[in-house]
Amino acid sequence: MQLILLLVIVSVVCITLQTPSLSTLYEWRADSIAQGDWLRILSGNFTHTNFTHLAMNLAALWIVAFIFRPTARIYGLLLLIISVAVGFGLLFTDTQAYLGLSGSLHGMFIFFALTEALNGRKSSWLLVAGAIIKVTWEQYAGSPLSSEVAINAPVAVDAHLFGLLSGIGFALLYHSRYKNVP
Repeated sequence: MQLILLLVIVSVVCITLQTPSLSTLYEWRADSIAQGDWLRILSGNFTHTNFTHLAMNLAALWIVAFIFRPTARIYGLLLLIISVAVGFGLLFTDTQAYLGLSGSLHGMFIFFALTEALNGRKSSWLLVAGAIIKVTWEQYAGSPLSSEVAINAPVAVDAHLFGLLSGIGFALLYHSRYKNVP
């Protein structure tokens, strides 16, 4: 029940941030962050380019939660930590603006899949391999044009990479500390 409440709260925050006046205040923008607006490192992950983009990301947020069944505490904490890691990582790229939860979603997916795999669930290694192959492909070939058309913007493949890398790093740390599935 707590996980559902968390998902509803995150969904309402993302929907609220679709308001144009709020979106421009909270989207990830390199120039605003350089001027000291550090909240955008986190908040930009919860803004979206359009309602199609928002719907795709929220659907993925709920699906990841229902596939892996984490506690609300782990899911919420991981969402915040990986979102900050993605937002911070983008500062080291040429990215000028970023809107969307997809980088964080990549990180959360790989975190849970790798944690399961490290705890002996062999089929989860397929999920890990698939995620790594997808993000590697994006780095070399770019994102599918259909995705860019749907969200009306270029897909931030670097956000996917930083999400993946942070998810792997946090999964390895988590596993070394707890050695059980969240």
